[in-house]
Amino acid sequence: MAKSVLAVLAEGFEEIEAITPVDVLRRLDVDVTVASLDGLVVKGARGISVQADTTLAEVAGRTFDLIVLPGGMPGAANLAASSLLGDMLKKQRAEGRMIAAICAAPAVVLHPLGLLGDEKTSGYPAFQRRLDEANRTEERLRVGEKLITAAGPGVAMEFALALAEILKGKEKTTELAKAMLVEGSRCNA
Repeated sequence: MAKSVLAVLAEGFEEIEAITPVDVLRRLDVDVTVASLDGLVVKGARGISVQADTTLAEVAGRTFDLIVLPGGMPGAANLAASSLLGDMLKKQRAEGRMIAAICAAPAVVLHPLGLLGDEKTSGYPAFQRRLDEANRTEERLRVGEKLITAAGPGVAMEFALALAEILKGKEKTTELAKAMLVEGSRCNA
């Protein structure tokens, strides 16, 4: 059965953190749905507009193997303001399915919902102080069993490849990393 991923966009999202995982996972034939909080066209933090596949409300009843949250501001704050997304994330966690968040999203979206538990969590350094001491780490990328987090835009490819490895395995991810000329990734190191 094909793995399914939901990537959620909100106005002000960090473009590279959103598009890189979608691109990498689709290259591996993962079923990725890009959903926005509102309309289908969403403007990122750098003014780049992206067309989503659907809205979050349209897919709220579906089950996904992984939900991916990009950071960026005010994108992460807009994600955090969505009670529908909050409910979906709580259900995702309660049912033992994966969540991935990068940059501001771990601290701004997941922490206030109580979804970090005592797991170490990577995130953008300026937002790390919002986390409990038990959650803080200076790692660029943190891969837990059901929670994958990364520090920010410069880690977007590592983050995407980590998600790919979890969903499609090391061999396929290594092949893709080599084909994309990604040097020094954890896949082909």
